[in-house]
Amino acid sequence: MTDDAVHRTAAHVAHDGGAGAEPGGADELDAAPHTAPHAAPHAAPLDVAVDRQIEAILMIADEPQSLVSLAAAVGAPVPVVRQAVERLVADFDGLVGTVRRGFELREVGGGWRFYVRADLDAVVEQFVEAERPARLSQAALETLAVVAYKQPITRSQIASIRAVNVDGVVRTLVARGLIEESFTDAETGAINYVTSDLLLQQLGINSLDELPLISPLLEDGAGGFEQNEGIPDGRT
Repeated sequence: MTDDAVHRTAAHVAHDGGAGAEPGGADELDAAPHTAPHAAPHAAPLDVAVDRQIEAILMIADEPQSLVSLAAAVGAPVPVVRQAVERLVADFDGLVGTVRRGFELREVGGGWRFYVRADLDAVVEQFVEAERPARLSQAALETLAVVAYKQPITRSQIASIRAVNVDGVVRTLVARGLIEESFTDAETGAINYVTSDLLLQQLGINSLDELPLISPLLEDGAGGFEQNEGIPDGRT
């Protein structure tokens, strides 16, 4: 082959990007299809585990949970927990390709807690009205008495007095409109409950001052509700 033929062959190979072309060269890169921008990355497997753990804790928690308490519960740093909560909020709100749930994860009183979405309050109220019993149970009556004489009071304080778990009973009383949330403790995040105006109407009294003294009903007239200083009959 002459020198001219060699030069013409080399030029033809270089122009056509033949087998001798270097892989990944400019011609090959130009010919590669352009890909769409990557979607937002999903949580890594470890993060998913943290998300599910926090979700489970919040599902059964009766009080708002702070990031610090959640971090202690799952054994993760607070920044990791904060990111997990943000992912859960976006997930439940349907912002990451998911279905918008009938509940939301809301920050209140320095902590996080599940709440029914406002636009579904009517259907939930209708369900509660249909499901709740006509009469209060003995446990509900006892819990209601504790709240009436010791308010404002938290669930843990009620449970301490009654020596039983009162979560379900408190939810029932709130659903019946006999007690209501008054305020959230800034330090502990615990919700304080008080009796409602509906209770006064049901009892046929104008104020809590008309409640009967509790002292005569106690065995020794000195225990139980009389632990409050300056309130000899335990009434607030």
